Amino acid sequence: MPRRVEFEDIIGWSLRVGVLISAALIVFGLALIFYSHGAGTFKLGELIAARSPVNTSMLPVSYVNASNLANLNGLTFTLLGLIVLMATPVLRVAIGIAQFAHERNWLYTFITLVVFMNLMLAIFVIPALVAR
Repeated sequence: MPRRVEFEDIIGWSLRVGVLISAALIVFGLALIFYSHGAGTFKLGELIAARSPVNTSMLPVSYVNASNLANLNGLTFTLLGLIVLMATPVLRVAIGIAQFAHERNWLYTFITLVVFMNLMLAIFVIPALVAR
């Protein structure tokens, strides 16, 4: 008889896969940057300088688009890897909500929902307010 999949297995699997995909995207993006001697309009020297003006605050999430991915823009793959890395613990919290609801543990379901809402505020709302 096949083994029943537990929520802990799903959580562990999702964390491992998220980190591995993120690492692969970042390494691939860095390899493209070094191979192409830059990314998009940025030269390699601008990207690797200790006091580089290029950072994630000047690259909107919309920089990760099909066109940049199809053009093998290394910065796009690196940024996508960072987005996947940030999304991994958010996915863990979402799975936690499902786990506690499945167990009918309403107190922990509510607490985990509050944590999830705080993450959503920190990721989507607060940066928009700070950018003003």
